Amino acid sequence: MNKKSLNTALALVLCGGLALTGCGSKNNTSGGNAAGKGNAVTNNSGTSADSGSKLKPYKIKLVYPGTAPKDLALVQDEMNKYLTEKINATIELKPIEWGSWEDKTNLMKISNESYDLMFTASWYFYPRDVSKGQYLDLDDLMSQYGKGIPDVLGPDFIKGARIGGKLYALPTNKEFGQGFGLLLSKKLVDKYKFNTNGIKSIEEVEAMLQTIKDKEPSVTPIISSKFTNIWDASNYDNIVGNLAIPRGSKELKVIDKLEDPKYIEFYKRMNTWNKNGWFDKDVLTSDTDQAMNTIKAGKGFAVASSLKPGKDKEMSVSSGVEVVQMETAVPFTTTGDAQGAMLGISRTSEDPARAMMFLNLLYTDAKLLNMLDWGVEGKHFVKKEDNVIDYPAGVTADTQGYPSPGGWMFGNQFNSYLWANEDKNKWELFKKFNESSERSIALGFTFDQEPVKSELASLANVDKEFTGALATGAVDAEKVIAKWKEKRNGAGFDKVKAEAQKQLDAWAKTQH
Repeated sequence: MNKKSLNTALALVLCGGLALTGCGSKNNTSGGNAAGKGNAVTNNSGTSADSGSKLKPYKIKLVYPGTAPKDLALVQDEMNKYLTEKINATIELKPIEWGSWEDKTNLMKISNESYDLMFTASWYFYPRDVSKGQYLDLDDLMSQYGKGIPDVLGPDFIKGARIGGKLYALPTNKEFGQGFGLLLSKKLVDKYKFNTNGIKSIEEVEAMLQTIKDKEPSVTPIISSKFTNIWDASNYDNIVGNLAIPRGSKELKVIDKLEDPKYIEFYKRMNTWNKNGWFDKDVLTSDTDQAMNTIKAGKGFAVASSLKPGKDKEMSVSSGVEVVQMETAVPFTTTGDAQGAMLGISRTSEDPARAMMFLNLLYTDAKLLNMLDWGVEGKHFVKKEDNVIDYPAGVTADTQGYPSPGGWMFGNQFNSYLWANEDKNKWELFKKFNESSERSIALGFTFDQEPVKSELASLANVDKEFTGALATGAVDAEKVIAKWKEKRNGAGFDKVKAEAQKQLDAWAKTQH
C-alpha cells in the first residue's frame, strides 16, 4: 500500500470508527488530519488528553504465541477498565500455542480474518509476511498516534526494524543485540575456581572442558552442538544460507563462509572436540532444556547460549540449578537482533489508529504493560518496592493463574517490573549492554528471498545433508565442506550470491 492509499484508508477508518468532526471536509484526506478540530487533543505520548471521550468504543485483538493462562479473562477485564479510560478501547488477548502458531496464523491471513496486532520476528515470518502485504506501513500512524515510541526505541532500533526503508512492525525495547558464551554449572565453577570474568578465548574454554574431562569422569564437559551456532552468530552477519558479512567488515560485500579459512578452522576444531570426548552422546539432537536437566542432575558442565545481562539468573530460576554465564565474544547487533520480537498492525485491522494508540501505551505506560506482562496486582503479584514484585502469600510459580506470556514480546521491557530474585540494576545493565553492542555494517538490511526462492529451496535440501554432522564435529571438516560446495553448485548457489550482493548494493545507495 503506498502512502497516499494508506492515508486515504486511515481517513475512512477514522471517520467511520471515531466520533470526530470535519470528516466531510475536502481538506480531511489524510490519516494525519482526520481528527479535525473536534478531536481530543493529543499529548506528547500520542494518547488522548481527555481520556478517549471523543472516541467510539473499539475492541483491539492482539494475537501472540503462548499458552492461554487460567486467569486470562480476569486480566483482560482489568486491562479493559484501564484502556476504556485511556482510549475508549477494550482488548481481546488471543494467545496461540507455539506448536500451532504457524498453521493457525497462516489460516487467519489467508482467510482475511480481522485482527489488529500480531507478534512477528525476523525468525518468525516477518520478511515473508511483509512481502505478502500482511502488515501496514506504520510511519504515518506512528507520527500521529504513537508519538512516544521513537524516543523510547531510538533511531538504531527503528532502522533495524525497517524493510525496504519502511516500518511494518515495532520491536520490543529490550536487549539490542546478542551476547555470546556459555552457561556453566556454578558448583563446578566454584570447585575448580574457574575464572569466568571477561571475554574468554576458545583456548581458555578448551582448558576448562579438559579439566572437567580429566577430573570429573561422570560429567559431560559440554552438551549439545549449540556452541557452533553461538560461534557463527558472533563472527558473521548472516544474510542468507552460507552467505554472510564478516563481523567488523567495513565493506558491504557478502562472502561464502565455506571459503573462509576461519570458518573451516573452527569446524576442524569441533572435530577435535568430538574426538576428545567433550560432547554428549546425543549431541546431534540435544537442546538447552536437556542440557540444563543434565547439569541439574550433576552430569553436565556447560551449554552454549546467547547471553544478556542476568541470563544466568533467569536460567537458574527456571531450571532449578545454579549456573553462571561466561562470555566468549562481545555483543553484536544485526538486523535479525533488531527484529527479534515485534508487533505489526494487520492490513485487516478495522481501526489501525486505535491499534497504534494501544502500542503507544505499551511503550509509555508502565501500568498497562505490567498488567499484560504479570497480571493483576494483589492477585498475581504484590509490590515489594516501586518496580520490584513477588508472588502474593500462598502463591508460587506453580500455582499462579497468570504465568507471564513473555515480557520480551511486548512494548518497552525497561518499564517491566522486576521480580524480587532479580538484580535491581537489571535495566541499567541492559542499557549498558545495548550501548556496548557492536553494530553490523548491514544493520537494517533484509534480504528479499522472492527472486531466488526456488534456488533457496534446493540449497536448503543440500545444506541439511552437511550442517548437522559438521556442527557435532563428527566428520573431517575439510572433506565434508569440499563435498558440500560441490553439491550446492548445481542448486543455484552462484545465482543466490549474485542476488544477495545486488540487493546489498541497492540498499547501500539508500543509506545516508
